[in-house]
Amino acid sequence: MIAAAAAAADDDDDEEVEVEVEVVEVVSIPKPSTSPHDHPSSPQTMFRPPINRAMRVLDRSFFKKTIPLAAATVFEARNLGRIKNELAKSNDILNAPRLPAIRYVQNPATEEEKSKKCILLKEQIQANDAATWPPTVQKLVEAKSVELKPYDLHLDYDYWLYHDILSSILPEEHLEETPAGFNQVGHVAHLNLREQYLPYKYLIAEVIRDKNSTVRTVINKVDDVGANSEYRTFAYEHLVGDEDMNVVQHEQGCEFAFDYSKVYWNSRLGNEHTYLVGRFREGEAVCDVMAGVGPFALPAGKKRVFVYANDLNPHGYEKLKEGAARNKVREFVQPFNMDGREFIRHASQELCVNGPRPVKIYPKVKRTEAAEKKTVPPQVYKCPPTFDHYVMNLPASAIEFLDAFVGVYAGKKSMFEPHTQRKRPFVHVYCFSTNSDDNAVEFADICNRISERIQYKITPDDMIGGTGKQDLELEIRDIRLVSPNKRMFCASFRLPAEVIFKS
Repeated sequence: MIAAAAAAADDDDDEEVEVEVEVVEVVSIPKPSTSPHDHPSSPQTMFRPPINRAMRVLDRSFFKKTIPLAAATVFEARNLGRIKNELAKSNDILNAPRLPAIRYVQNPATEEEKSKKCILLKEQIQANDAATWPPTVQKLVEAKSVELKPYDLHLDYDYWLYHDILSSILPEEHLEETPAGFNQVGHVAHLNLREQYLPYKYLIAEVIRDKNSTVRTVINKVDDVGANSEYRTFAYEHLVGDEDMNVVQHEQGCEFAFDYSKVYWNSRLGNEHTYLVGRFREGEAVCDVMAGVGPFALPAGKKRVFVYANDLNPHGYEKLKEGAARNKVREFVQPFNMDGREFIRHASQELCVNGPRPVKIYPKVKRTEAAEKKTVPPQVYKCPPTFDHYVMNLPASAIEFLDAFVGVYAGKKSMFEPHTQRKRPFVHVYCFSTNSDDNAVEFADICNRISERIQYKITPDDMIGGTGKQDLELEIRDIRLVSPNKRMFCASFRLPAEVIFKS
């Protein structure tokens, strides 16, 4: 099935080296050693799954393996801990991932033996060959503390991890770049598979779902973000699991619920959301121009920041409203459904004239204080008449909207310093540029593009600590690598007086 899904990746993630799934959690899967020099009976290989590179439909029953080991049966239960510690100290105990060394005795011959426990020993030790017994094992046997017996360790599909399974069914020439990670939005894993892995997409999807307990649905992107939608959605194919795209995502103490096929969400930006919200201060006013379902707006509301949050996507707007109610921030977050450029000017004027009503927050009163009828006055938050921050998180085109700030506060100089204590607002604009070693070319490119839109010259020299205009407090941050030739950045600066007061 092919449908339209919201982008949880950036607008050009087709070039990513790894598999991608867009969610709020990024999952990285460690790869096992696959050296061709590993001996078949070596510890590196004996715990690997059987190989079937012709498999095209996942057969879980194929993945079974029996490993012959030796086990030390402990005669007296009270000695189990001491003996285990001795064997661990001498490195004679089995050391394999996710395999507990202490087991019940295998194939007990009597009722008494059913309650006895044994300790699995390392692979080189053979129960019927005393020549393979290390000194510690020999000593314990001679002291009649333990008895060595053969133990058949049975492994099946449930034991092995995602990469273990894929490394046993994918062609050897594809093992070097096996899809090694994914993002997850709610219960949906969103892949962006490279061409050579498309013949195995259903196998990969099933193993991902099997090996990740919170994944119910796996999809694969088949078109660029925003290629067929102004809402940054993308075409995808359903690979495995139910087709329910209504997800619940948690971030910064907030709960977001939305149809992932209809709105944009990028889980790779979780840390960035946290960072920027951390710059907002209690009682400030923020204008979130491209708010989506509110990854900046709702956590800011939790901090008692006044937010005007806008999204052009009707579904995003509805879920933003629902999210404000669900997270109990309706008094601080006001949703809008407008064009971004129009919203910048509308919200700026609206805040000046008809800002939100003051919000009273009553402190929690202890039962003893309530019983004594102590009156605790509420904390009152008054929204300022101008915004402290504008957030523009639409990396593909946000810079193009900056012209809306030209003259946005024309005739209102008296509302700012030195006439009042209000500073000129910051704008935080996300964008894409190229990728180089030192970002010098990219910083110049970003400054030039900003300058063109706001009709005011900004250069990298204006960055904090530079030789240029320090009143701009310009900062350009490298957010992440999108593809080998593309990076995402955020440029933050105070809007120049020559721009916002222009007639």
